[in-house]
Amino acid sequence: MSLTSQPFATTAGPAHQPYRYQQRPLVEPDWRRFPGWREVTAAEWASVQWQRAHCVKNVRQLREVLGDLVDETFFADLERDQAERATMSMLLPPQMLNTMASAEEPAGAGSLTAAFYADPVRHYMLPVFSDRRTDWPSHPHASRDSLHEHDMWVAEGLTHRYPTKVLAELLPTCPQYCGHCTRMDLVGNSTPAVAKLKFVGKPVDRHTAMLDYLRRTPTVRDVVVSGGDVANMPWPRLEAFLDGLMEVDTIRDIRLATKALIGLPQHWSQPDVVEGVARVAATARARGVSLAVHTHANHAASITPAVAAAAGGLLDAGLRDVRNQGVLLEGVNADPHALLDLSFALLDGARIMPYYLYMCDMIPFAEHWRVSVGKAQHLQHQIMGYLPGYATPRIVCDVPFVGKRWVHQVAGYDTERGISTWTKNYLTSIEADDPDALTRTYEYFDPIHTLPESGRWWWARNADAGPSLPEAAGMTPGTGATRFDVATTS
Repeated sequence: MSLTSQPFATTAGPAHQPYRYQQRPLVEPDWRRFPGWREVTAAEWASVQWQRAHCVKNVRQLREVLGDLVDETFFADLERDQAERATMSMLLPPQMLNTMASAEEPAGAGSLTAAFYADPVRHYMLPVFSDRRTDWPSHPHASRDSLHEHDMWVAEGLTHRYPTKVLAELLPTCPQYCGHCTRMDLVGNSTPAVAKLKFVGKPVDRHTAMLDYLRRTPTVRDVVVSGGDVANMPWPRLEAFLDGLMEVDTIRDIRLATKALIGLPQHWSQPDVVEGVARVAATARARGVSLAVHTHANHAASITPAVAAAAGGLLDAGLRDVRNQGVLLEGVNADPHALLDLSFALLDGARIMPYYLYMCDMIPFAEHWRVSVGKAQHLQHQIMGYLPGYATPRIVCDVPFVGKRWVHQVAGYDTERGISTWTKNYLTSIEADDPDALTRTYEYFDPIHTLPESGRWWWARNADAGPSLPEAAGMTPGTGATRFDVATTS
């Protein structure tokens, strides 16, 4: 039988796959379904000024938008979380809020309550008290700067963690605040649970110090420009900083970190911003610098036509790539179908490259979001083979004092107690004089509630073996910063 006439097996067709791929058109939910936005026009919705002016910052404003479609029990649940648990203050652009409960048709008082409680975007953007764990709300080893980024500041806001890469935190604000923010110690307003750190220097002085460090450190070739979110920085100031970066001969990669592409795409669609991106992209190409945007989407519901238009506009303006760095979150996307739906929505619908999925960091009051290393390994296995290799997101664990590690790179794993051990192959900026840095192992801890009974029993009796939660997390209300104890802001 020739190769051309050999029959093909059909029993493993699409209908028999554990996940069935199909293209789904992106949809912009109708914001007019919410009572507070019934009179909002399409032109107003597309305006970044309108979006910023109508961000939801407190429970009262949320009630004004939702009316009686959500029961008072939900608002009370939210108020309690804001008072007792929230590490981030409330800040929701209309664009982001509109992607919650988007498939439900309002049908009178209370009709969206269950949908709001169950909604994956709500679960991480608008956490309520009943979401949180009551047995282990925080891990005993949780800390407010869980990755020790401030310990690695070589200039204020400039973290030199990897041999060839730095993180430049230009500002401490975002257009929206995610409940699980890994930089909850610095970003946003203080909450009743967390007194935030404050930058000491003026922005111009801090940015100058960053550029000075890069000029005298030729081993750095890659700069992540972040914050906060660069979308909150006036474009002329951001463009001036980027021009300064590209004048450093050794810089070859620049990545702009902005969740606003998902939560406030109207910003990145503004003509003056797109024109500015085109100028910077042209300069980057001329100087051999790769310029990309990294955004942060955790669920397919957030990927709408407005997001796709903004991402497409940036690519058409000359960016090399737009990539997504999501966070693996229980109750949001810790499911293979949800992860594949998100990846295909990004790739097919919005020209955004699925790139990383970070395990949620060990910050205070985050245990209800975190998953075990074992579950992360299982999810990586489950999503393999469906996406192109270049667009298959890598699930990584950001290990304190180590950095990003693929979840299968674990060196040792005590699954009973949920303690994984990891090794590293480079020194951070604080380890130049540490002869054991490259030979010791570093620990990461699974959520205790995911452990077998014997493991939970062990932690109940050994939780004090590490630093106490208040010391580790810096959670005493009213106290200043743990490292930069100052009162002035940038």
